[in-house]
Amino acid sequence: MPNSRAALRLTELARAQGKHAATHDRLMLAYWEQALNIGDPDVLRSLAAELGLDDADGAIEGDLYGSEVALATTRAHDAGINAIPAFLLDRRLIVLGAQADEVFEQAFAQLGSPATEAPIVS
Repeated sequence: MPNSRAALRLTELARAQGKHAATHDRLMLAYWEQALNIGDPDVLRSLAAELGLDDADGAIEGDLYGSEVALATTRAHDAGINAIPAFLLDRRLIVLGAQADEVFEQAFAQLGSPATEAPIVS
């Protein structure tokens, strides 16, 4: 399990450069399909170059965007998210972890009912 903190900082750099979606998708492909270690600085540098991200070393090796990642992590924990992946649906229902289609179908059905406190489905 790689430490993804540098990858998260890199996605924030990408967001600032208008390349967040492409970077997110590429990191997911690298990790889930190519089994690359997205915690490895050399892997991240290669992906950053592929994506055309400028000045990536500050995010990969330094703490550039570290405060943004820390704030997002705190907000996720405050919302009850403590697993990856996590899906926040309609800002009121959290599905934690990789789940079967049936779990998402139940979650979307539940969203059709009146708003209540955000339950956690796991």
